[in-house]
Amino acid sequence: MAGDPSNLALYRKYRPATFAEVKGQDHVTLPLRQALLAGRVHHAYLFSGPRGCGKTSSARILARSLNCEQGPTPDPCGKCDSCIALAPGGPGSIDVIEIDAASHGGVDDARDLRERAFYAPVSGRYKVYIIDEAHMVTREGFNALLKVVEEPPPHLKFVFATTEPEKVIGTIRSRTHHYPFRLVAPPVLRELIEQILDAEGVESDPAVLPLVVRAGAGSARDALSVLDQLLAGSDESGISYPAAVSLLGYTDASLLDATVDAFAAGDGSAVFGVVDQVVSAGHDPRRFAADLLDRLRDLIVLGAVRDADRTGLLDVPADQLERMREQVAKFGTAELTRAAEVLNAGLTEMRGAASPRLLLELTCARVLLPAAEADEAALLTRLERIERRLAAGGADTSSDNNAPADAPARQAGASVQPPTEPARPMQEPPEPESGGSEPGVLDAGSLRRDWDAILDAVRQVRKVSWIQLSNATVASLTGNVLTLEFVRDGDLKGFTASRSDALLAKVLYERFGVELRILGTAAAGRGRSEPATLVPGGQDQVTVRVPASRPTGNKARADRTQPPRSAQAQVSQASAGSQASPSAPARPNTAEPRGVVPALPPEEPDLESYDMDDDMPDGADADPGLTGMELIRRELGGQVIGEVDGA
Repeated sequence: MAGDPSNLALYRKYRPATFAEVKGQDHVTLPLRQALLAGRVHHAYLFSGPRGCGKTSSARILARSLNCEQGPTPDPCGKCDSCIALAPGGPGSIDVIEIDAASHGGVDDARDLRERAFYAPVSGRYKVYIIDEAHMVTREGFNALLKVVEEPPPHLKFVFATTEPEKVIGTIRSRTHHYPFRLVAPPVLRELIEQILDAEGVESDPAVLPLVVRAGAGSARDALSVLDQLLAGSDESGISYPAAVSLLGYTDASLLDATVDAFAAGDGSAVFGVVDQVVSAGHDPRRFAADLLDRLRDLIVLGAVRDADRTGLLDVPADQLERMREQVAKFGTAELTRAAEVLNAGLTEMRGAASPRLLLELTCARVLLPAAEADEAALLTRLERIERRLAAGGADTSSDNNAPADAPARQAGASVQPPTEPARPMQEPPEPESGGSEPGVLDAGSLRRDWDAILDAVRQVRKVSWIQLSNATVASLTGNVLTLEFVRDGDLKGFTASRSDALLAKVLYERFGVELRILGTAAAGRGRSEPATLVPGGQDQVTVRVPASRPTGNKARADRTQPPRSAQAQVSQASAGSQASPSAPARPNTAEPRGVVPALPPEEPDLESYDMDDDMPDGADADPGLTGMELIRRELGGQVIGEVDGA
């Protein structure tokens, strides 16, 4: 006897006894049932497929159906002696012989089988040979069986079961009906586990079932073995999620959530903190990488199929599904796909590695930094980040850019209106130059790090703008407004008057693919963010000089002391308008304090028709380190006796 059924392992206790009880193999069981009904049972079958998916159980059911007193029938009665003997946990039948080819696959074993096969069955209708692990039979053994398999006596049936059908020689395969078994689908496997838990009267956390299904990996036998282990270690409260995670060695869902959120935010500190926590807790870095890859796969599926939970593509608890929906909204499809590909490549490299933690950290760094690669996936990831940033209004997530755009002016006590000009939509941003910051995470810090490269790009277009910007530093970047801080008021005046702000905006767009508005402020923080206006009688008039050709001698000195005609015309028109309306109230003087020069609205500079060397002093190229005052000495031959702040 098999002993007390309550002590049997679950995969033996709940072994299917009929074809109807075989889960997830309808493509095999239905044709076999029909063959039994029609009386067209073949003399040899080959059952192949992954382990634990029902090959041997189906072979026993076929033998039971053939030898049932009411058979051959697809539904054995379960009451006759043959059915009872061949039932799960039954003693077995002398007419059904199971052979393990792993230990009986030689030529001598095959000859012995061939000699005994011709004897008639003792009590049943058929003598059935079930040869398990058939791929272990040697070539000589198969050749010894070939004749009896090809032309067996009427009472003889063969069933070969194997996980590697390609190792069964072709002469044997060609004489069998081949039925390939498949892995059990996760929803079917979950349903089977729920039925067994109900039958056993055991409660479990809903989050445990996906872990058991995942551990089973499509094998019903493996899943039931895992469930049996969890049941053995459970108490009266049932199977808890923490106990299942600890026992199976999987990564806790909270760690996976933290890692995914850190990837979405580009927070390297949080990512490496999770890695350290995983390693410090004694978890295998390879297991963590595999679990994280599974999570990314689920996010990719959920992003593509919104109702993936209802269609069976995902098997996660409801609360976890909501968190995953929030995580999907933080990524783009290309970014998620690239992260999964990078992680999969890293997981492959970890196999057999001497330092899996180091490889895991390097893999995470690659996920965080798509700008380090130039392939198509990295480029699509960077473009998705730009699109999300623009869709969010260009909001900056850096910690040093949370202040409003007019923060420098507010600190100085000035009355400032925030800029209202929206950023123009991006058309086709180029691939950034090497050394540039990564699109989608542009902030003041990255601009400061790249400032030398930005200045080099400006110098290639216009040297005067390069000299002016050499005396400026990045103050802040809020939204699409970049504020620069100049050392002196004179430097700020020269920057705005020469339209260098538009040139800088163009260079930044070409470099980073993000259009910015440039504002200027003096070193003391006295700046404003509204466009400049020409107000008659004001204290802060700005004249813009666009030279067509370079004058020399007295004419050059006269031009430097006279305002340009365009500025004089605007002043004259403004004065005439005020005189023509005597009844109008006096216009208040809204000029800012001296020394404050605002930047003009960003426009596209006409750089093609503009001679960049007209306003560049002779010899400046020979010495790019010259400051503004040194250039004045060389050009005008004057001597600086002092500077007055605000002059």
